[in-house]
Amino acid sequence: MIGRLPLDQQLATLRSVLSRNHVLTEVLARTAELGLPGWYVTAGCLFQTVWNVVTEKPPTSGIKDYDVFYFDGSDLSWEAEDAVIRAGREIFADLPAEVEIRNEARVHLWYEDKFGVPCPPYDSAEAAIDSFAATTCCLGVRVETDGRWRVYAPHGLSDVFNLVLRPNPVLAPRSVYEVKAARWRREWPELTVLGWPSADVTATSDPTRVREQTTGDRAADRH
Repeated sequence: MIGRLPLDQQLATLRSVLSRNHVLTEVLARTAELGLPGWYVTAGCLFQTVWNVVTEKPPTSGIKDYDVFYFDGSDLSWEAEDAVIRAGREIFADLPAEVEIRNEARVHLWYEDKFGVPCPPYDSAEAAIDSFAATTCCLGVRVETDGRWRVYAPHGLSDVFNLVLRPNPVLAPRSVYEVKAARWRREWPELTVLGWPSADVTATSDPTRVREQTTGDRAADRH
């Protein structure tokens, strides 16, 4: 099991698996060129690539889009975010996939209208990743200026590689988790989907935590 491997081997395995998705590696490389503050490629394009490789599907199978988060609290206007989105649309134009860019500093301005629950302002892109509906989704990767990969995985990598979908009742409502779980299980029937916890039960985190590391570096948990 990957969770029992040394941390550097876990990160090396993740990079090897994700690199099989050539659309993903292009998104990573081109996002780095945009120079966005605190950015990550995150969510489905990462863990679903792992699921595809583990289940011997084509690496891009079932991946709806590629999410890019960044954090710029200096300008919360839609106009500033839209300028970044338009720049991304140009740089990703020839890729056979949709790339969605969002400034996570602005999410609290629209989240409640879309999902029905208020969202406190985030203080980083990492905080936004922490709030996904499932712990498996809480994964982010970016390419540093020296070419190394920085990985943010607050719940570790075991569930990702073991195809376990575990709820993360931090922000997203139960309905969001259950709709996503049902859709993903149709695409990846090998998934083990864990139920939403009762109100008096706190979601269990993976004890093997990979909070924020750069591949090639020694472990240095920032949090």
